Amino acid sequence: MNEHGTFVAGMLLAFAVGCSKPPVPANLVKPTPEQAVWQDMEVGLFIHYDLPVFKPDWNHRQYESRPGPEIFDPAKLDTEQWMEAAEAIGAKYAVFVAKHGSGFLSWQSDQYPYGMKQSPYQGGKGDLVRDFVASCRKHGIRPGIYASMSSNGYLEVDNPGLVNRGKGGDPAAQARYARTCEGLLTELWGNYGELFEIWFDGGVLDPAQGGPDMLPILRRLQPKAVVFQGPAASIRWIGNEDGVAPYPCWSTVPESRDYNGGGTPDGSRWLPGECDVPVRRETWLWLPDTEDRLFTRDELVDKYERSVGRNCNLLLNANPDPSGLIPEPDMARYREFGAEIRRRYGQSLAETSGRGAVVELKLGAAARIDHAVLMEDILEGERVREYVVEGRTDVGWQELARGESIGHKRIERFDPVKVSRVRVRVTRSVAEPRIRKLAVFGAD
Repeated sequence: MNEHGTFVAGMLLAFAVGCSKPPVPANLVKPTPEQAVWQDMEVGLFIHYDLPVFKPDWNHRQYESRPGPEIFDPAKLDTEQWMEAAEAIGAKYAVFVAKHGSGFLSWQSDQYPYGMKQSPYQGGKGDLVRDFVASCRKHGIRPGIYASMSSNGYLEVDNPGLVNRGKGGDPAAQARYARTCEGLLTELWGNYGELFEIWFDGGVLDPAQGGPDMLPILRRLQPKAVVFQGPAASIRWIGNEDGVAPYPCWSTVPESRDYNGGGTPDGSRWLPGECDVPVRRETWLWLPDTEDRLFTRDELVDKYERSVGRNCNLLLNANPDPSGLIPEPDMARYREFGAEIRRRYGQSLAETSGRGAVVELKLGAAARIDHAVLMEDILEGERVREYVVEGRTDVGWQELARGESIGHKRIERFDPVKVSRVRVRVTRSVAEPRIRKLAVFGAD
């Protein structure tokens, strides 16, 4: 080993026994307060509802057969029932798809005549965004809004937000569309109070390419909202619609506007991940006879452990049917999933917090455990780079798990073992570790 290697090894050893603390790097990235609060929410409910629910054989690219707004007339729609689903899964926030690909506007909009004002629902006076936000606030669930600017069947706009069905080529029409988008966003962001999350599916076309100039509107009307994708992104897509994150998964990423994936440990930008997934396989909007696509309870639990348990949030979809209600088979699955998460993780056998290379948890009496939850104090940045979880058995310390990223939360699963103490031993970090929680569970 050369002289430099000997010095580094000595510093790591000294740190491991508590004799020295590595200095905090000047470039250690930390979250904004809004990002930290968002990561604490952990689970959200996604709600997709659009005209194809009423005409399942149609999609927004079938322009010639576009249905009129009169087909939107759900007989039983109740946003309170939607909140029952959110509460069942333990969601702390919900994101409603206010405008999807069809272009139908689910609020009282003045931008163009294809929405609630033109539908028979509640005599043309209905406003689903208003009702959704009101129900969220009543139940203590933070409201978010999805509004796609990249496609609009009514205006014959398609990805990445170009007129003439995505082909562009008409600067005047493109400018009119951009102003329409700005009007839509001004209504959504300005008429319903503070929003928790703003969702752009596929981002937003740059103004230089004919897209809406949305940043001034966002900064003026919703400066505290976290933003999924787009030029103001403060949270990121994880890269799939399976509800799982890769591991390791870091909250920091390279300085890249549209980054998605597992992040990088020394990234220059805090951009935590959100894992979205439909509750029915490959079915975001309700389709008839697709109950057999429902993920099982155990499959959803596995997704939770591989999203929330890998330093991300889980956004689980709901698909109300033509009546306006979430179908009962889906509701039953939400209740099963939520109950199982609470059974597994609602009450730990023991937990502690601490700082330094070793944080130890003493159990009151020897107990059988099979899961451990680790959390860093992310307000101080992601400091841990490698760690080992160990349990004290009758024959001494035994390795239970090891990993790299902890971040907001890491769930470790391992074979059942009876222990009297558990410790997390950080073997590599960029500054003194700050462990917000070390908790153990006997879940299986």
